[in-house]
Amino acid sequence: MEGWNTEQRGNVAVITFVHPPENLLGFRYLAELNQVLVDISDEPSVRMIVITGGVDGFFVGHADLGDVEALVEGHRGAGEPDWWNLTLERISSISQPVVAAVNGQAWGGGCELALACQMRVANHVAHFRFVEVGAGAIPGAGGTQRLPRLIGPSAAARMILSGETVDAQQALTLGLVNAVLPSDDFIRRVLDWSAPIADQPRHSLVAAKRALLDGIRMPLSEGLAYEQRIFRSTLRSAESQAMRESHHS
Repeated sequence: MEGWNTEQRGNVAVITFVHPPENLLGFRYLAELNQVLVDISDEPSVRMIVITGGVDGFFVGHADLGDVEALVEGHRGAGEPDWWNLTLERISSISQPVVAAVNGQAWGGGCELALACQMRVANHVAHFRFVEVGAGAIPGAGGTQRLPRLIGPSAAARMILSGETVDAQQALTLGLVNAVLPSDDFIRRVLDWSAPIADQPRHSLVAAKRALLDGIRMPLSEGLAYEQRIFRSTLRSAESQAMRESHHS
């Protein structure tokens, strides 16, 4: 079925984007993804989320240029452009950690979607590129902000300003992805890679995600104080208390 398809595999929700032929991500599909994430966020059995592409050779090709052109010309497209930032921020704000399983082209908006996830894994044919500067624009969904924080300002400048394609092994060297996995049975391999995370207690995963994402935006002294607040709150939670009681019984 075209659009976002969700399947729960153990503790992991796998969300797959299908929009042939090139998996272009339009405004309305971003709104749909936002709702999918909202629905999953409060599901207690889901401890981790994987986002991937369901068209051969594509993770998310790039933003739907028809929507972008309509925006430039002042026309109302199929959805609101604000959904780019709203949905990518939703990936940060929901409870569970999110992994981008990049299984093909991730250019422009597709790369920005991957950057919004907490972790990224790629298969051998994955490739990343920012095409916006060459088209007379700049990345507009967080690319100029998230990429330097991830791989450093110099490497990010090279990637964004040159428009060069970065393959999976280069992405691993840069720190753009956490791992490169074989393409055959890719999602199973991603789930195996994710298992040490997905098997952790949900409440402490949620707390650790918040400490990691929120704290890095703060000065170190504020981040350390924030970590202590979350640490104490997590220890006092009913889930942690129950875990300690079970270990002592």
